[in-house]
Amino acid sequence: MGVTTVTAARILKGQLQGRTGEEGLLNFEKFPYIGLSKVYNQDFQTPDSAATATAFLSGVKTNIGVVGLDGRSRFRNCSTATGTEVSSMLDWSQSAGKSTGIVTNTRITHATPAAAYAHAAYRGWEGDVDIRDDNAEPCIDISKQLIDDNPDINVIMGGGRRTFLRADELDPETNSNSSDGRLDGRNLIDDWEQYQATNGRRYKYVWNQSGFDSVDPETNDYLLGLFNPSHMEYELDRGDDTGGEPSLEEMTEKAIRILRKNPKGYFLLVEGGRIDHAHHGTRAVKSLHETLAFDDAVQKAVDLTCESDTLIIVTADHSHPFSIGGYASRGNDIFGLVDDNAGGYQVAQDGKPYTTIAYGNGPGSWVLDDTTRPDITNDITDADYEFQAVVPLYSETHSIEDVAIYARGPMSHFFHGVHEQHYIAHVMAYAACVGDYRRSVKCDRARRRYLSSAWQALGQRKRRRYR
Repeated sequence: MGVTTVTAARILKGQLQGRTGEEGLLNFEKFPYIGLSKVYNQDFQTPDSAATATAFLSGVKTNIGVVGLDGRSRFRNCSTATGTEVSSMLDWSQSAGKSTGIVTNTRITHATPAAAYAHAAYRGWEGDVDIRDDNAEPCIDISKQLIDDNPDINVIMGGGRRTFLRADELDPETNSNSSDGRLDGRNLIDDWEQYQATNGRRYKYVWNQSGFDSVDPETNDYLLGLFNPSHMEYELDRGDDTGGEPSLEEMTEKAIRILRKNPKGYFLLVEGGRIDHAHHGTRAVKSLHETLAFDDAVQKAVDLTCESDTLIIVTADHSHPFSIGGYASRGNDIFGLVDDNAGGYQVAQDGKPYTTIAYGNGPGSWVLDDTTRPDITNDITDADYEFQAVVPLYSETHSIEDVAIYARGPMSHFFHGVHEQHYIAHVMAYAACVGDYRRSVKCDRARRRYLSSAWQALGQRKRRRYR
């Protein structure tokens, strides 16, 4: 979700509301503080989400493709994982007695959510079949790490059900089993439920919309929701899902209502990960609609929290080689051909029209015979249209430019310029008084103020009681 994605989504939002679009703002663009994040990995100029998420969640830059490990680890080398593990904002929050949650519309074991709780030399080790195929024993797959090592996370919602079920089990939605199913004979969902029951907790596991709707945040403290065998549906396709699945906004609301019951506070990671996936396919229509769905989730978080006590940060793992250009007139369809402001279209040097949106590389390459660009006048109306790219690749890549950081709430003023990406984790920890900052001067002062106000409140209650 780079700056060009934000700009294009802003225009789309306005055009969907019947305006020209350029003059509007996304909800998170209204936040009072903004900075920039440098997204390179320790070993790669252009990053991936495993290393970038590790950076902004753990405060340590690391190597491409690894999750929850520092730079001493080596990609896809299981033996280098031991001793290189790093803790995350989720770990620090749990140690401080706070509630924690992860919400995503990707697989819950995908790179960004996995960086909050897992440690793996390869982001692709999501299930034990992946460990076997890579001869990566004795490393533990990410699904198993989530259930065995992190059963105290209060809210877990996303896709990725297939690596939690046994290989011989039928998925409740597809009524088939998966080649990604577990080989160790375990059903990790059952194991999660057994752990919660053994510990006397109020919990629920759900896999579809009706189950999600039945969850009462006031009577449930632990929630596991796995709404698809793989990633959840794109927002534009969500209505076609067989079992039905909640929106990112709905999941965010449910998560906050569960987590905010803890008087010590909470940490919640919300990822709109399908923005990235649509860009990889040069499917800009879906990517920008995913951005708007994410923006709705941000607004729901704003509505349910107070700026005086809740820090909200909106940022991205990385950007994409996604461009918007050409001299289109004000209000021209963001997905359309660049107009000539006279009822026709601007044409390129080959005499053919072109779109405002283009990609630097990806599957939407216009190359047919090394020289000829197709005429796209009638080809760009479908939501799955692959916008033209310069370099033909199976999948569009990431890009290296800085991404924005938008912030509101306590300590949000610390985002004020160009920052290393791992700086974000330190601001979060400092604001929440967790991790290395749990005993900082600022946090000790805050505790004294809290205790003083608590004693004053207690004294007032006692005085009222004996009047």
